Amino acid sequence: MTKLTEKDDDRLLSALARRNWYILAGLTLLSVVWQSMPVTKGVVAGGLLAILANGWRHRALIKTLSNPTPGAARGFQLSFIVRLAALGAAIFLLLVKADVHPLALTAGLSVVVINLLWTTVRRMF
Repeated sequence: MTKLTEKDDDRLLSALARRNWYILAGLTLLSVVWQSMPVTKGVVAGGLLAILANGWRHRALIKTLSNPTPGAARGFQLSFIVRLAALGAAIFLLLVKADVHPLALTAGLSVVVINLLWTTVRRMF
């Protein structure tokens, strides 16, 4: 079994970030098949929210791990609550005001999950 280095971790993270955009593009192209603007808007909005939230979580985690003090953990917890509230508010506004399809929004929000599942399966075999 080989030992993974920090360089391998950095390459994996950049590959994951890049693949998020590819998956969002693919889901967006699939949504065009429905020829419905609410469906396409839902996929795009959900995908953008998922990618932005993942980046926000990554930055908060890096900040916490680079400064391992008791206050850093509390800051990460606060960041988590703020991020969750912001995402909830964004989803609410998208559903109520922006006329997006709820299932399409869910599909878009699944971009990061699809990417992680794909990466896990690929690394297993």
